[in-house]
Order: sequence, then structure tokens, then C-alpha cells
Amino acid sequence: MSPDLILHHGRFTTLMPGAPEAEAVAITDGRFSAVGTARDLLATRGPDTRVIDVGGRRVIPGLIDSHTHVIRGGLNYNLELRWDGVRSLADAMRMLRQQVALTPAPQWVRVVGGFTELQFVERRLPTLEELNAAAPETPVFILHLYDRALLNGAALRACGYTRDTPNPPGGEIQRDRHGNPTGLLLAKPNAQLLYATLAKGPKLPLEYQENSTRHFMRELNRLGITGVIDAGGGFQNYPDDYAIVQKLADSGELTLRIAYNLFTQNKGAEAADFRAWTKQVRPGQGSEHFRHNGAGEMLVFSAADFEDFREPRPELPVEMEGQLEEVVRVLVENRWPWRLHATYDESISRALDVFERVHRDMPFQGLHWFFDHAETVSERNIDRIAALGGGIAVQHRMAYQGEYFVERYGAKAAAHTPPIARMLAAGVPVGAGTDATRVASYNPWVSLSWLVTGNTVAGMSLYGEDALLDRETALRLWTERNTWFSSESGKKGQLAVGQFADLAVLSADYFSVPADEISRLESVLTMVGGKVVHGTGGFGSFAPPLPPAMPDWSPVRSFGGYAHAPAEARVSHPEAHPAPHACGVHAHGAPAAWRRPVPVAEESTFWGLMGCSCWAF
Repeated sequence: MSPDLILHHGRFTTLMPGAPEAEAVAITDGRFSAVGTARDLLATRGPDTRVIDVGGRRVIPGLIDSHTHVIRGGLNYNLELRWDGVRSLADAMRMLRQQVALTPAPQWVRVVGGFTELQFVERRLPTLEELNAAAPETPVFILHLYDRALLNGAALRACGYTRDTPNPPGGEIQRDRHGNPTGLLLAKPNAQLLYATLAKGPKLPLEYQENSTRHFMRELNRLGITGVIDAGGGFQNYPDDYAIVQKLADSGELTLRIAYNLFTQNKGAEAADFRAWTKQVRPGQGSEHFRHNGAGEMLVFSAADFEDFREPRPELPVEMEGQLEEVVRVLVENRWPWRLHATYDESISRALDVFERVHRDMPFQGLHWFFDHAETVSERNIDRIAALGGGIAVQHRMAYQGEYFVERYGAKAAAHTPPIARMLAAGVPVGAGTDATRVASYNPWVSLSWLVTGNTVAGMSLYGEDALLDRETALRLWTERNTWFSSESGKKGQLAVGQFADLAVLSADYFSVPADEISRLESVLTMVGGKVVHGTGGFGSFAPPLPPAMPDWSPVRSFGGYAHAPAEARVSHPEAHPAPHACGVHAHGAPAAWRRPVPVAEESTFWGLMGCSCWAF
């Protein structure tokens, strides 16, 4: 039987032992049916076989993000102005002013994470005075990581925050000398105040949420992502908040393969949540495009360690072990995989004490459980994780917070944070992801750049050569190694016969571009199950149509996603867009200013005092 599709005239990275490179692939019924030479595969084409010449480009397995918040992100994507990848505060504020002019009352302009102030050449966030000047009447909300939110006067009025509004536990509404809110909200260290404030803004109607989810998926496809594992999130209730994705899955309109974890929503009743869910859904239930993946990343609220590297490491409460053990026993009894947020080695030690105790009574054998983040995990605990058959999902949060970690703990401690090479040497399953959309950008190439170069987005070098990954290993962490975390090993992640035909044709060759250009890569042709889900340039005609972003004033219409602002929306900043090394499309450049030391130790100024933290939820 002749194949449905043949792609040829490319450099195909298969990630298969013994045959790492190929000239062509054939696809039949959504899976790779042959991988080999162009001559052999083209000889098998039939009258109905579609043939695509990829023009000598690098082709890789579709990227998989093992830790993201795509369901929540999709419901809100069309509402958000993204500063991801924008290199100048001047540009960011020009974008904001343009969006203010488009946004009708009573809607808000929202910048919800995915960036750090350190990525700007100005090395700062906008002042509250600048926000109020840019938007005197339109509410503006800016979330910076999980540390702070900036609100202009109109947003304060919309939220009803006055001098009589009390500070919530773990949060602070900063006030002037008269007691009136200034517009700065701080997590101290709990980000609940930031979330609750964001939740006060208008929501999209269901039809628009569906459109928004489709646009967010297409944005991820543009960057070569074909699969994700959704880590749940606060206020992400099952099954209600999963209905849009389920509808798209049922209608065959998902352009990503999504495995989802269930995240407890009720402090003090976590075990009851999981007991109820184990009766509603089982791991693996669903389809090839949308399937259940187990529990987490929140198992019990008491185990959550906030990762504000400007603040001392938090001590988990004494009741954590008992509460965590109760939940883990429920999961093991029902053979549910799980994931657990854990930033610090001290938290991991205490969780492992629980896991080892449960394992003695109820062996974990065959369960794919893992820690998320694990920035400071010790060698001893890596070995304990290996002994229990667990894994570690790492994210590029240090690319956004590395300077703050160095300030608190020193460069020596940062040199192996997280110790990925040691994890791999111990035989622990390791996968990579972003923790998008709030703590870091969803762009996988920023993560791959960090894995290969060891640099933060602001240009600080964190790691020595012994901690860096070669490009193939880094790519494996974003493809075939990530399949372990959704119990799909052998089904995807490689260009191999029998696996899902998920692939990305790249804008430039990942294996030969200068290391500092990896973060600029994207896909020009992305396929999921042999179907084109994104195409641009000469491949644009292959891409399925996408309805315009809704509503018609959506920031996505004007600016797209990651650093995708059109030329007329950008400011010609003297350092942000230098010739000849700046990208004329995405405003990337490499001026020396970006690599200057960041003044994170400056504690005499307003912004120097603000610190930096993020929270995965």
C-alpha cells in the first residue's frame, strides 16, 4: 500500500539508535510508515500520495512540554498582551499604549507573566506613574512572575481596593503615606492576592474561550510543539474547566496531544478530592489527543514550597507528612501516577521520607511518579528518587530567576541548579518543560537555549561546561524522554516507524546555528498525526485556516504571541534593535547591554527592593 504522505529533501533527526539521520519519512494513517532515503521512499508513492519537499531544512520530532498550564492558558490567551521575548521596556510600553487604545470599557489590558524585568535593556518594570499616564481610564493589570502585580488607578477602582481594604494572609497591598493603595500588590509569599485580583477582571464567553484555546494551540504549533502535559492549576476545576478542550478533542480540532493531571483544589480536603476523582476517571482514559495522566502537581497544600529566591527558603508545616501520606496511599491503591511540585532539596527529602514509607507497604512498581522543578535537589536525593523508580521534570525557571538565586545563594550553588547532568548520570528519567504561561514563557527554544548555553534570558552565565547539555541530549529531553512522563514511551518522540507522525520543520538548523541563536528558532511546518497544524512561508498554503482571534480588540490580533509584534508596534530603541544582528521579524538582537551585570543587589531603590519570585500555579 502506498503512503498517504512523503516528506523528503530534508535533514531528518530521528533520535533512533543506529539510524540518527534520514533523508525522508513516509506517513500512513497518522503514523510513520517508513524512514530512510529519499530514493527508496519516493519509489513507494502512489497516485494519491502527497509529497512535500522541505527544502533541505532540519526536521525534528515534535516538541513535547512536560510541564505547562495549557488549559488555563488557552482559556485566557486572547485576553492577554504578551511581553514574552520583548527586549525593551520602551517597546513593551508602546504595545501597552496601543492596546489601551483598542480595548473597550469595561475590559482590562492584562500582561500575565511569561517575562522578567531583567530581559529589558532598561532592567526594570514600568513605574506606577508610567502606567497611569499610559492608561488613565482603562484598567491595566501586570503580573510579574509570581512575585508582584502592578495595577493602575483604573484597575484599583475596578477591583474596589481602597484604604479600608485589608491585607489578605500572605499578601500585601502597598499603600502611600495616607494609607491609600498605590497599585503595587506583593506576594508575601502567597500569590493568592495576585490571583484573586486577576480573577476580578471580565471573562471571555464560552465561544470566545474556544477560539482563544485554538489560537494558543496554534501559537505553540508555530514553535514546533505537538504535545504537552498539563500540570493543572489553582482555580482549574475538573471537569468544568476542561470542557472546552474536551469539546475540541471530540470534534477533532485539537492541534496538540494533551495529557492532563488533576490538581487538588480544596485545602484540608485533598484526599477527598482524589478519592472522588479516582472514581470518575482512570489514568490513560481518553484519546490519542486528550487523555488523563494522574495526580498533581499539587497533592496537598501543605507540601507547596514557594520559590522566591529573594526570600529565605520556606519551612513546610509539621502536618505535611501526614497529609501527603494519606493522599499518596490513595493514589498507589488506585494505581494513579502523580507529580509533586518541589523546589528545594529540603522539601524533596521530607516528601521522599513519605514515599519510602508508603512504598514499603504498597510497592510503587510500574507507577510513573515524579518531582517537578527540583532546582536544589541533592545527589543523595537523586539516588533515592532513582531507587524508587521516580523521575524529575525540570523547567527553565532559572533562566528567569538565576540572577536572584545567585544573589542569595552565590554563583557556586547556582552552578548545578538544577543538577540535570547528575540526574541523567543516575539513570533518573528526566524531561524538560516551561511551567508556562505565568512563571516563564511557553517558548520551548528559550528552554533549549538555557539547557545548551547555561545563560539566563538576561545574559548571565550560570553553569560551567560540566553542567551543560549537548544539543542532542537537550532535544531528547524535549522529545522522546518526555514521553515517560505521560506513560507514552515508544508511541511518540522519535521519527520512527509505528510512532505518531508528529514533527516540526525548523526555520534554521538547530544543530548548526550559533548557540545564542537557538532561542530564535521556530517551526515553518508542524504536523500532528501527519496532519499540518501550522505552516508559514512556502508552507503556508498547507496550514488549515484559523478564525480571527475573538474579540476583535484582542491583543493577539495586533501582536500575536512570543515577541511577534509587527514592525509598526515597535519602538526603535538604540540598544534593543541594533543592526546587523537584530531579527527584523521578532525584534531579537544581541547588544552588549543585555549581557551587562544586572543590578539585582541594588537595595536602595524602589525596584531593587521588590525582589523576584514565581509560583508554579
